[in-house]
Amino acid sequence: MATTSQLPTAMFNEGFLAEIYRQRPATSGITVVTRFPPEPNGFLHLGHSKAIAVNFGFAKVHGGYCYLRFDDTNPDEEEERYFVAIRQIIDWLGFSPVKVTYSSDYFDRLYDLAEHLIVIGGAYVCHCSGMLCI
Repeated sequence: MATTSQLPTAMFNEGFLAEIYRQRPATSGITVVTRFPPEPNGFLHLGHSKAIAVNFGFAKVHGGYCYLRFDDTNPDEEEERYFVAIRQIIDWLGFSPVKVTYSSDYFDRLYDLAEHLIVIGGAYVCHCSGMLCI
């Protein structure tokens, strides 16, 4: 018979991940939402599997969900084969994202918000050269 520490979910029910869950607001109806944000500029390595397990697993164990949010902000380094390989590895590890999103999905909205901040005086555009501005 497996002890509590030997269960596959033990990492979420003990230690710092359990403490994180205990710190959530005590409001009923709070859903755990996480995201895994890989950069699609290469194949994943072993360290990524830990991040996948923590992000997807934490949400799954606590009845929540996890987004796969590709950090596609460096188009010169990104290739379709990396997007595909990342999805395949997540599937192979037994997880499924609630939704796939891309950082670039939000660029237009962020640009509009930046313009608005400039118009209302909450931000400005620096016209300095590459040298340190004083």
